[in-house]
Amino acid sequence: MALSVVVIPVTPYQQNCSLAWDDASMTGALIDPGGEGDRLVAAAADKGVAIEKILLTHGHIDHIAGAGPLARDLGVPIEGPHAEDAFWIDQLSAQARFFGWGETPEAVHPDRWLDQGDTVTVGGLTMEVLHCPGHTPGHIAFFEPGAKVAFVGDVLFAGSVGRTDFPRSDPRALIEAIKGRLLPLGDDVSFIPGHGPASTIGHERQTNPFLR
Repeated sequence: MALSVVVIPVTPYQQNCSLAWDDASMTGALIDPGGEGDRLVAAAADKGVAIEKILLTHGHIDHIAGAGPLARDLGVPIEGPHAEDAFWIDQLSAQARFFGWGETPEAVHPDRWLDQGDTVTVGGLTMEVLHCPGHTPGHIAFFEPGAKVAFVGDVLFAGSVGRTDFPRSDPRALIEAIKGRLLPLGDDVSFIPGHGPASTIGHERQTNPFLR
């Protein structure tokens, strides 16, 4: 079994939606489908991947706006984020107005909230769930130890870290989560952020100015 990933930036926010799948079973998950569901489904079909679930790192609109219709149309569950982000998900229509989203997205109803120490499966692969509050209180990351790949949403970026100017953001909690939960994964771990290019834990440990 091995993990494969295709990153598909979606929406005007160029949010990185990841199509992640198990090569052995060719079943996979969409991580943070912020929109453009038709493109995401087409990408999965192009790779021959059967989407079995949707995984969410946190409740901001650019990460979840496509989750509701995809879950309905594909008949798959939504797992994540942590329940502390329910207040963001519950005000999806208000987020749409605030961010000038245009059409109000379909409501999102997670089938399973996730917490530190939980796991999720993608085909025959098991990903670890890491609770990384700070950007939002219920933000989580997913780590697949076999491939040494982490999906970190808006916690950590190449050369930067997540914003903490939103309601219930916490800059101290964000840095503690990065240093306590992400950096210990190891310098050889690659991570896919919610926006922008991928990087490695080792590179960010050495060069990211927010982590010094």
